[in-house]
Amino acid sequence: MAKLLSCVLGPRLYKIYRERDSERAPASVPETPTAVTAPHSSSWDTYYQPRALEKHADSILALASVFWSISYYSSPFAFFYLYRKGYLSLSKVVPFSHYAGTLLLLLAGVACLRGIGRWTNPQYRQFITILEATHRNQSSENKRQLANYNFDFRSWPVDFHWEEPSSRKESRGGPSRRGVALLRPEPLHRGTADTLLNRVKKLPCQITSYLVAHTLGRRMLYPGSVYLLQKALMPVLLQGQARLVEECNGRRAKLLACDGNEIDTMFVDRRGTAEPQGQKLVICCEGNAGFYEVGCVSTPLEAGYSVLGWNHPGFAGSTGVPFPQNEANAMDVVVQFAIHRLGFQPQDIIIYAWSIGGFTATWAAMSYPDVSAVILDASFDDLVPLALKVMPDSWRGLVTRTVRQHLNLNNAEQLCRYQGPVLLIRRTKDEIITTTVPEDIMSNRGNDLLLKLLQHRYPRVMAEEGLQVVRQWLEASSQLEEASIYSRWEVEEDWCLSVLRSYQAEHGPDFPWSVGEDMNADGRRQLALFLARKHLHNFEATHCTPLPAQNFQMPWHL
Repeated sequence: MAKLLSCVLGPRLYKIYRERDSERAPASVPETPTAVTAPHSSSWDTYYQPRALEKHADSILALASVFWSISYYSSPFAFFYLYRKGYLSLSKVVPFSHYAGTLLLLLAGVACLRGIGRWTNPQYRQFITILEATHRNQSSENKRQLANYNFDFRSWPVDFHWEEPSSRKESRGGPSRRGVALLRPEPLHRGTADTLLNRVKKLPCQITSYLVAHTLGRRMLYPGSVYLLQKALMPVLLQGQARLVEECNGRRAKLLACDGNEIDTMFVDRRGTAEPQGQKLVICCEGNAGFYEVGCVSTPLEAGYSVLGWNHPGFAGSTGVPFPQNEANAMDVVVQFAIHRLGFQPQDIIIYAWSIGGFTATWAAMSYPDVSAVILDASFDDLVPLALKVMPDSWRGLVTRTVRQHLNLNNAEQLCRYQGPVLLIRRTKDEIITTTVPEDIMSNRGNDLLLKLLQHRYPRVMAEEGLQVVRQWLEASSQLEEASIYSRWEVEEDWCLSVLRSYQAEHGPDFPWSVGEDMNADGRRQLALFLARKHLHNFEATHCTPLPAQNFQMPWHL
């Protein structure tokens, strides 16, 4: 009876992965807390095949879940319609509640029938035995066997806790349960007295901004967190997970962040290979509709690096919602996991981000300054210009206030706090992070990210002449035009390197540098072009085109 109840309440099982001969362990006594007999290899080659009763019951419950999601998103309009028609009176609501109660009882009965179907399936009974044994005792053998199953990630046991590193238990400067530290935006009206009257006056605007951010804004910014989209992508995500586990020997893990969100991760270890880049770990930060199963992790994997992918809060197996604070909390526990559980030193970690993942990447670079390098592909400097692009002009004040207070993705500000090597990859046909049209390459916000970084690190070089010549170089729409501008100013790379190395030897590596202070205009132009070319590479593609492995290069450094 206990096993039947476990089958009724247990998670949905999607796939049983192929077992590798080298990973098979000796058979042991089944249904014990420490180990469970592994299935025969013949059953490890396909998706889990439910019996007819479980299959049909699952379909009914899945359909009910979709209807509930649609009802949730359309509830404001439905309530308004019902109110106008007079259906919200007590005489109408009571019968409706009876219908709803009856429907819930029917769905509970369907869930019990699904449990009976699972109970009659030896594959599911074996899986639930392994899952229960792992929850009781997270031994390496139990976790190894559990990793051979792909199931609803909510039931996966936590593998790493944000407080697990001993240094955090002893330190008071680490993150609290409220979250890690973020850079806060400056007040919109500086110098205004923060009196009670002013607070009352601003309250309606603050309430409106909060409602916009937590309803329309968050879902527009992170469409991958919408349940219906995840439901539609589920087959693709399952295939991607199977590829990472079966072909790349990936290891899935659940991390618990300081805000209580559970973060879904996948680690591919290449340290045992002959390729030297396998000793380096690339932590990948996905876009606003990207998942590690089908996202940018494929680029460093093809290049031979060890890779750690993770899903945003609210994406696939990760819980929560993807607001900036939750995003930073998730990134923090991912980096801690890489250092304290996977055994990588910060100097061996590379942060790689695509698109909106630039926020968590730059936060990690700011918060963990010893990481080896940062690579930002198709990213931007600040969210406000991109948000204004897609919203009506009459909403300008509301959009700016909402972004600054609730969705402040200040990539450039965070990146300027990092002292290490940086490479920016600009998509020359990017249709997402341009503020006009894709053909207008100067409206690409990657340009602004580069300019802000160079102006912070080399303020004397990026004075009027340097800034002007870099803008000309950024306007080039082809490699031929780039080379033409570069040669027009007769950039001597050996001279630029010698100037920079001499300054570094005399003043140290910490930015900002005052190099170029006593230099003529031509010298500053040469240095500005040299530095721009070293920090930004062009890739002739649209925003969502996968980056080829040959374009995944380590950033330049002296």
